[in-house]
Amino acid sequence: MRKLNLAIIGQGRSGKNIHGSYYISENNKYFNVKYVVDFDPFRREVAEQRYPGCSTLSDYKELFAKKDIDLVVNSTYSELHYSITKDLLLHGFNVLVEKPFSRTRYECDELIKIAKENNLTLAVFQQTFFAPFYQFTYDLMKSGKLGDIKQISVVYNNFARRWDWQTLQKKCAGGVYNTGPHPVGIALGLLDFDKDSKVVFSKLGLALTSGDSDDYAKIIVTAPNKPVVDIEISSIDCFSDYNIKIQGSKGTYKATPKSYQLTYIVDGENPPREVIEESLKNEQGDPVYCSEKLIKHEESGEFTGTAFDVGTATLYEQLYNKITKGKEMTVTPEMAAQIISVIEA
Repeated sequence: MRKLNLAIIGQGRSGKNIHGSYYISENNKYFNVKYVVDFDPFRREVAEQRYPGCSTLSDYKELFAKKDIDLVVNSTYSELHYSITKDLLLHGFNVLVEKPFSRTRYECDELIKIAKENNLTLAVFQQTFFAPFYQFTYDLMKSGKLGDIKQISVVYNNFARRWDWQTLQKKCAGGVYNTGPHPVGIALGLLDFDKDSKVVFSKLGLALTSGDSDDYAKIIVTAPNKPVVDIEISSIDCFSDYNIKIQGSKGTYKATPKSYQLTYIVDGENPPREVIEESLKNEQGDPVYCSEKLIKHEESGEFTGTAFDVGTATLYEQLYNKITKGKEMTVTPEMAAQIISVIEA
């Protein structure tokens, strides 16, 4: 199996710590780091030591003269995702772009159109869809074990403040653009990316961080005959203990990327009760509250792997098969564009 030659633009946190960590891991059987682009001389020096045999460049446009590149990874600042990806596609490169895909749905659709017209592979780094906790959650929801799903809560909260470029609107940053593609993606994924999904409520605010972009968001999304999805992205929540919670007619489930808990009832173990119109009373005739002890079952477990290891490795494996065999990827650019539609709204 031939490894594909890869060029990566940007050696910031994502480019170095997420993508770069995959490149030097034993999971990487598919790509050879041929070029690293970064304007910072120190980062280029580090890259030369980290990826033996690679060449480093200071400007991504220097890649245009190279004829030995199978894939370019765009891990630049968020506000450059659209413009650089467009430039790369127009110069004939397959591209993997970091999230957020772009600032607007229009930009996403334009990139998709250019890629299709030029028979190029365009992918978006939404690796959370391959995280074990997401896949387990999706399968559980579809199994019927929780009954009729009424509400899904997706919570990406902490208590912390930032003062870097990720707090600035001009950098296409803030909580919703930076963190949002993960919880919004999960929300749409659990709605099966219904084309009629829409934002029915949203409120964004700035609470703790510096800059002028949001660090608090409440977004409610739903689709016809689908559950309500309540999304929170907050920097002022000290007590959040789950990332996904599902409420169904037969039980409740909550999960983090590390573990899950599940409480549910089983058909036939709690027979239906007839409605009693009169006030309830005990054997002594005193009024009582309407309550009973349901027969319930509890489960819990832990997940092995996260979006950053299993998720990243799976996405890159699928990307290799897309480029070499034409096999479709689980996460399409159209799905990533729908995520941006929600964020833009």
